[in-house]
Amino acid sequence: MTRSIDYGNLMHRAMRGLIQSVLEDVSEGGLPGEHHFFITFDTHHPDAQLADWLRARYPEEMTIVIQHWFDNLTVTDDGFTVTLNFGDNPEPLYVPFDAVRTFVDPSVEFGLRFETQDYDDDDDDDDNGDGDDSTDSDAARRAEAEVVSLDKWRK
Repeated sequence: MTRSIDYGNLMHRAMRGLIQSVLEDVSEGGLPGEHHFFITFDTHHPDAQLADWLRARYPEEMTIVIQHWFDNLTVTDDGFTVTLNFGDNPEPLYVPFDAVRTFVDPSVEFGLRFETQDYDDDDDDDDNGDGDDSTDSDAARRAEAEVVSLDKWRK
């Protein structure tokens, strides 16, 4: 088997680490200046935690805004918990970093987009009989990430 450097997965990990660092800083010191975040995540991720009514309203993905009112922002190596206000109804959410699809800070025109991922941990589906349960194309598809155009968030 030929060994190679998996730049896609390394980049994914680095970008999620960047999001983790930014959110840790905000949890400790609040949002500086005009910074605020639009975070879109996959509500089907097996570790995502949100109220049933929110999951029903956003069956595929949900975009949250961390700006004026948020509480209890706690960041771990795997994701973050935050309480947000939905129509005067505070709701806690847990978002795994693996579920994040986009992270945008329009105040500085910064954004990241992650390609959708398959969360099925059942290795039998990927077994191609060669002892390697993943294919190069599957790994590349899961690891792709790109910068997002911020035009839709401009005022």
